[in-house]
Amino acid sequence: MYLSSVHKFHVLTSVSATSFLLSLLSVIGLISPSIAGNKQPLPVCQPPDPGEHLVLVISNFKHNRSQLRRILPAKTNILVCKYIQNTVIRVGGFRKVENANRWARYVKDSTGLSTIISTRPKGNSQFKIDNDESGILHQLGHGYAVLVDYLKHPEMLELIYRIMGGDVCFASYGKRSYLLAVYTNSQTDAYQTLKKLGGHGLIASIVDSRKVLLPHSCCQFIIPGGF
Repeated sequence: MYLSSVHKFHVLTSVSATSFLLSLLSVIGLISPSIAGNKQPLPVCQPPDPGEHLVLVISNFKHNRSQLRRILPAKTNILVCKYIQNTVIRVGGFRKVENANRWARYVKDSTGLSTIISTRPKGNSQFKIDNDESGILHQLGHGYAVLVDYLKHPEMLELIYRIMGGDVCFASYGKRSYLLAVYTNSQTDAYQTLKKLGGHGLIASIVDSRKVLLPHSCCQFIIPGGF
C-alpha cells in the first residue's frame, strides 16, 4: 500500500516515541522485563580485598533495596549482586570488624534485614598476641573463624548451640568477646555457616582464626574442618 511521506513520518515518530517510553518505564521499574526485554543477570559478589570487611545485606526484594539506600550515606560503596542463592547489597570498605559490626547492627535494627559480615585474612600478615598472664587463653591456628556478636546476652549460647547442633564457645577477638560458632579451614564452610546464622537474624563475621583466643576449656572440641 502506498504511504505518503507525511504518513511515513508519523508512523516512524510513533514507533520511536513508543520505544523511548518503554525504555523509560523499564528503567524506573514500572513494567515487567517480559515487555521491556530480558533483564541482565546480577553479577556474583566479589570477595573482599585482603584486610577488608564486607557487610552483605540479604535483600531479595526491590523495595528492601530502596529502603536500605535511604538509610545509608550517599557516598557508601554499594553493589547489588548474587551471594550463594540470595540477592544481597554488598557494602564494602570497612577496615575494622567493629565498624562493620556496628553498621550491620544498624541496618538490622532499622530495616529488619539479615546481614552477613565477611572478611579475607591478609595472606602475609604477621602479628603478635601477648601472652595471657593467667595462662588460660590459647590462639587458634590458620583458617577461618565464624564469630557471633552476642550483644552481652550469654543466653544466646543456647540458641547458637541449637542452630549449629554442636558445641559453642566464648572467644576473644580484637579485645572483645564473641561466641565462636565454627572454626574451619574451608572458606565455603565458613560462608555456609554465615548464611545459616544470618537466616536466624544473628550478626556473624568471618575472621582470620589466628587472631582468635579461646579459653583452654574450649580447645578440646575446637577442631578445624567445618560443620
